Amino acid sequence: MPLKIYNLTIQASYCNISPIMFPRQLQSTLERFAKAFPVVAITGPRQSGKTTLARDFFSALDYVSLEDPSELAFAQEDPRGFLARFSKGAIFDEAQRWPALFSYLQGMVDENRSPGRFVLTGSQQFGLMAGITQSLAGRVGMTRLLPLCLTEIPAGRMGSLDEMILRGGYPALYSGAVDSSDWLASYTATYVERDVRQVLEVRDLMVFQRFLKLCAGRTGQLLNLNALAGEAGISHTTARAWLSVLESSDLVYLLPPYHRNFGKRLVKTPKLYFLDTGLACWLLGIRSAQVLDMHPSRGALFETMVVSEFLKQRFNQGKPADLYFWRDNSGLEADLLFEKEGRLQLAEIKSGQTVTTDYIRAAQKSTRFAKEEALKPWLIYGGEDDYERNGVRVLGWSAFSKKDLR
Repeated sequence: MPLKIYNLTIQASYCNISPIMFPRQLQSTLERFAKAFPVVAITGPRQSGKTTLARDFFSALDYVSLEDPSELAFAQEDPRGFLARFSKGAIFDEAQRWPALFSYLQGMVDENRSPGRFVLTGSQQFGLMAGITQSLAGRVGMTRLLPLCLTEIPAGRMGSLDEMILRGGYPALYSGAVDSSDWLASYTATYVERDVRQVLEVRDLMVFQRFLKLCAGRTGQLLNLNALAGEAGISHTTARAWLSVLESSDLVYLLPPYHRNFGKRLVKTPKLYFLDTGLACWLLGIRSAQVLDMHPSRGALFETMVVSEFLKQRFNQGKPADLYFWRDNSGLEADLLFEKEGRLQLAEIKSGQTVTTDYIRAAQKSTRFAKEEALKPWLIYGGEDDYERNGVRVLGWSAFSKKDLR
């Protein structure tokens, strides 16, 4: 029996508003890939803007949604007749709904490898990646679109730091026509609790809801899967399977520890992050900036926002994440690090609005394990300024997002 996929109900048309096209940094990567590959794929979570971006950027191509029952039925009953309409190319939205599409496209692009001919969009967890891997390897340029990064949000729609953490980055929340709590509640019920549950065949909704909230409470922390499973009341195997689907859904991300050993005993457990702070806040029951300001998870949520911004910039450039953290048993740690020009760029992340001496010392200390391989450390904090202090580059929360984070 084929898996039934439910479409998210909170669409722009459903709310009687027009879709808003935000300038997306992924466009430059799409342009590059459209000149090199016969197929371009845009993956990512539902409602991150994949369809809007594809239809705008590839406006010369025909568009077909495979969530349209009549189109899907046509494709399944008469695949060759269905595809004959699109010999010059097309956008196939939610392509994973018709798994046979990938095999047919393989034959079509092998006969005609004109670049940028077909565009596929879809959510990774529902089979798009599997179909591409099996049939279109070497023929497709893969991209990944997450919710809006800070530089994609118009200045007039930006709020305070706490407001930005609370709202998150899903484009619909910046239309000005929908309450963020209402939207996130519907998103959670319609997509996370229904679509993901369908994939996992979860029978007990309350147990899955508890698991989601426990994951949100652990954002920015080392992943202890045994403890998570125990609190959720499920087995270790079930917790691992559920977390894997949340990860492939681009709802959470597991940040790995840096792989090199600098003569210290490393912590080898990944850190868990939600990819959208608004969703994490909603699952934690945080409904206002005033509550967030005093919430014990505020620091972890700020760190979550920063890590997510780094990931978004990497993915928008068409690059792998290649982001890590460092922690060893001697107390040395770096919240985030990546390789740059053959050396290591380390970043300390603090949510406070005032740079203290302790913040500077923490950033300085984070470089000690790497010694001469470490570049000048960054301190990303909850204030606004951008300057250098005692060998540390201090970056306010809005300033760091404008930097080239490569």
